[in-house]
Amino acid sequence: MLTKHASLSHTPRHIHVEFSIPHQVLSSAVFNGGLVYADHIVNLKVPKCITAPTSPQQTLAKYCDDANWNGSNVGMMTAASMASFRMAKESAQDIDIVVLVTSGLSNPRRVGDHAEHRIMAAESERVGTINIIMITSAILTGAAMVEALLIVTEAKAAALQEAAIRSPVSNKIATGTGTDSVAIVSGHGPDMVSYCGKHVLFGEMLGRMVTDTVASSIAWDITKYHYS
Repeated sequence: MLTKHASLSHTPRHIHVEFSIPHQVLSSAVFNGGLVYADHIVNLKVPKCITAPTSPQQTLAKYCDDANWNGSNVGMMTAASMASFRMAKESAQDIDIVVLVTSGLSNPRRVGDHAEHRIMAAESERVGTINIIMITSAILTGAAMVEALLIVTEAKAAALQEAAIRSPVSNKIATGTGTDSVAIVSGHGPDMVSYCGKHVLFGEMLGRMVTDTVASSIAWDITKYHYS
């Protein structure tokens, strides 16, 4: 069990989190992203180049249907190996925090790098590379969910900085890849967290956990990493 209401399954094809009761999720997921209530979250392994005629949304919807994951599903995709999966769980003052990460380094970028797609409404054909799911047993306010997303993003950038991963576009230290995805999952309490920033214990723990877990995850293939 990840938390009282969340359980995990990990296969070579996916990371799957199932909730016994729906949880509020704020995410950049390709399938049912945004702010939703979800019964499941899946991080699906797919080929680097998707040639199927179906969209990512259709692919994820079918995968969830075939798995009989009933209810509302939030879905991410990744071309990274599931061997990169790393998990951290810590508890303090009866509040659980869980971080789940899969990663690859095929398309590192520094924020602000020149983008390949020059049309504002264009959709990238690439799938997720560093995918992060954060789950807490505490109830997060709306503002706290956004603040947690900021902490996760900063922590990921810190891990890449410490590993000296560079963007092949600018040759500057990368802050992520071009296709990262994040999901923040609020729990059911009884405790409520209103602040997740760097001045509070929740933010300290979350930032450290994400930095360490991303660092461990990217280490699985860092010896194969090339700037190209």
